[in-house]
Formats: sequence, C-alpha cells, structure tokens
Amino acid sequence: MPAEPTKALAEFAARLEYDAIPERAREQAKNLLLDSLACAVAGHRGDETSQVAGLAASLAQSREASVIGGDRLSLAGATLLNGFLVTAVTMCDTHRATLTHVTPEVVPPALAIAERDGLNGRDLLVALVAGLEVTTRVGLGLDYKAFRARGWHGPGVIGPFGAAAAVGRLRGFDAETMAKAYGLAGSQAAGTFAAWGTPTVKFHQCRGALSGLMAALLAEQKFLATAEFLTARDGGLYNTYTDGGKPEAALADLGTRWEFEQIALRLWPSASSTQAMNTALFDLVEKHDIDPAKVKRLRVSLSPAVFDLHGKLAKYKAKFDALISAHYTAAAILHDRALTLDQFEPARYDDPALRRAAAEQVEVVADPALKGIVAAVTAEMTDGSKLEARCEHPRGSFENPLTRAQIEDKFRSYAKGVISDAAAGEVVASVNRLEDLASVRKLMDLLRATARRANERAA
Repeated sequence: MPAEPTKALAEFAARLEYDAIPERAREQAKNLLLDSLACAVAGHRGDETSQVAGLAASLAQSREASVIGGDRLSLAGATLLNGFLVTAVTMCDTHRATLTHVTPEVVPPALAIAERDGLNGRDLLVALVAGLEVTTRVGLGLDYKAFRARGWHGPGVIGPFGAAAAVGRLRGFDAETMAKAYGLAGSQAAGTFAAWGTPTVKFHQCRGALSGLMAALLAEQKFLATAEFLTARDGGLYNTYTDGGKPEAALADLGTRWEFEQIALRLWPSASSTQAMNTALFDLVEKHDIDPAKVKRLRVSLSPAVFDLHGKLAKYKAKFDALISAHYTAAAILHDRALTLDQFEPARYDDPALRRAAAEQVEVVADPALKGIVAAVTAEMTDGSKLEARCEHPRGSFENPLTRAQIEDKFRSYAKGVISDAAAGEVVASVNRLEDLASVRKLMDLLRATARRANERAA
C-alpha cells in the first residue's frame, strides 16, 4: 500500500470488499445507518429544515432521489436535504477523536447513488464502511488539537473525503480515480467555529455531503485533480489546516483496526459533548428518584473545553441555544426525567419555571481536572445532603454502546407521523438484513413520506 495517505486511503476504499470487513464492523455500519435514518425522520421537526428544503428544491428540477420522510428531489437536492435532516435536531453521531459528525456527510450521498443505480444492500454496506472509515482516518491524520486551535470545524473539512469515498466505491472507481476524487473533495473542504451558536454549523455537514458527491461525480468524468491532496507541500490539507498533521496516524493498522467503530451515537438530543453529563444526570435521577423541589442546587462540572462551548448559556434564547445549553439540558433532565425532542419545543423550553431552573437552580462550572467529555454532577439537597454521579463513557460511546434494540426504538419513535408504522418496521428489518436487500430502491421507497400517505388512504 502506498505510504502517501491520499493514495493509500484511495486504494483502501477502491479495493474494499465485503468479506474483508469483520462482522462486528459490519454490524456497527448498520447501527450507524439506522441511527442516521432515525435522526433524519426526526429532522423534519428542525426549525431550519424548511429553509434548507427550499434551497435543495432550487438546485435542480429532476426527481431521481428520495428525501427521507419526504418526496423526491434531484440527486444534489436530496443529498443536501438528507444531510441536513440527519443533523437538524442535534442528535446524530460523533467521532470523538475529531469531534466530527460523520453520518450526515457519508450516508446521504451513498443512499442517493445506490438508489439511482439500483444497487443492492451489500453494495451499500461496503460503500458506507469505506466512507465512514476514510472520514475518520483523514481526521486522525489532521492532529485535531492543532486543527481545532485554528478554528476549523471537522464535518465540512473531512466529511467530503468520506462522501467521495462512499460514492466512488458504489461507482466502482479504481484507486487512481478515487485519489482524484479526494483531491476534488479537499478543494471544497471548509467550515469554521465562527459559525458556532448558529445553525450554520449544521449546514457544514450537509454541504460536506454535497461536496463529496460532486467530487466523486467530477472525478468520474476524468477531471484532472491532485492525487496527493492530503500531504501536498503547498496547500495540502495537513500542511495548511494544521502544521503538517500526523499522516502516519491516518494509516496505522488500516484495514485491520476499524476506526469508524469509535463513532459514538446519541441516545438523547442535545450537544454531543454533553452526552456524558446527560448520562451522569440520568444515572443520578434514576438511582435516587430525586424530587426536583428538594434540590437546592445542581452543580455540573465539565472540562474547560466543553464548558467553553456549552456552559455559558444559562439564559438561552430559543431551540438551538437550548439544544447546546448545559444549563437547560440539565434542568430538563432533573425536572422531566426525560430528554426527547419534546423537551426542545417552545412549550417546554419557554416554560418560566424551567427557564428559572436553568438560570438559578443549575450551576455549570469548568473543572481543569476533567478531560475531554468527562462530566461530574452533584445535587445539593435542601436537607444538606449531597448526591453525586460521574461519567467517563456516555451511553452510546464505544465503551458503553447502544444496543440495536435501543437504536430501533429511537427510529420507530421519531418515524411516527413521518412514515407509516408498517413502513418503519420494514425499514428496521431491511437494515438488519442489509446484505440480503435486493435493491436500495426498496428501502428508499419505504422511507419516503408517500408510504405514510398510502397508509392513511388505506385507513
């Protein structure tokens, strides 16, 4: 395998076969696919979804690709909108080593091409593994700390590579064409934390999906592009976005250790970096059956990095602020003993008592002793006692994974009202037996909202 990471990752994706993927990795790919579908059907409740839908519909007038929970759009429009749907309500996956959401970039273009070309489930599974692994591997080579210090946001920078890999694998690219697709993907790599606190950070994800799709389809036309984009001396990703990166990390044990298995899922909506806090809080309230009225103060300790992102929104504005506010999320868990999208609707987050609890009952502090996403919570009770919990591995992480049944429940719950219950059941069965799916078109037919309307007419 070539030592230069662009070429090595291109060869990896181009040559990847089903039998080379261990069963555990295949099952993780199915988990990620089903979870992304769950997030996408939930994404129809996003505040900005209609705006992105308008953009997607304006890109072209063809209708060859399905919108999850919607109708049909152009290949580009469906890729863009599905990418946004997966991330719209802040409950999709995160590759923790690079704090990058991966499925919004990789899954939508793979589904769109597999549907258009009438490919089977096994083809889709291999392409998803290729795209997921390439995204995380490119990210490992960046040297995330240096990358983040310059203000870059991972999904729009590294996501296009994985999207291009997935599409290229479905289109049968050889290694040379795949490498050029990466060069075209890298030429579109963008997105910074200047967008933090606005929905633009979610646009980074769906734009990354579209960028990767365009990169692959242009490379297929033999468009000339650099085949060594990652390490190019003048303008290569690793030399420009960081100080040379760690190219060796991108290739370490490639094909034998599957980095995408480290991608974490979210059981609850809210920021990925606060999932450990959520886990600690649920552990606390479930173990002690806490009465919120008897909690004098709920103290939440976060690492300085997570605090900077999520610990300064005691007085949140609207839905997006509430989703990323540690204060509000903690108050909602304490008072509702639940954290679903219902907690992030105006009827709940605008409740004066809950706003007051977030601002006055919850205290969020930065603790230098905590690293990464580790969180600790202390409930100071009115009787003077203290109840404590700590979490290093949140529910949904590699070390504390969700079961397939939990992911299925997540999908079925948020699919209600978007597609029929019968269609939702068939989607779950199709993903569970993805290798046996004769055509991805059947899966996408089930996922369109027309399945719901047909069910309503029959009733």
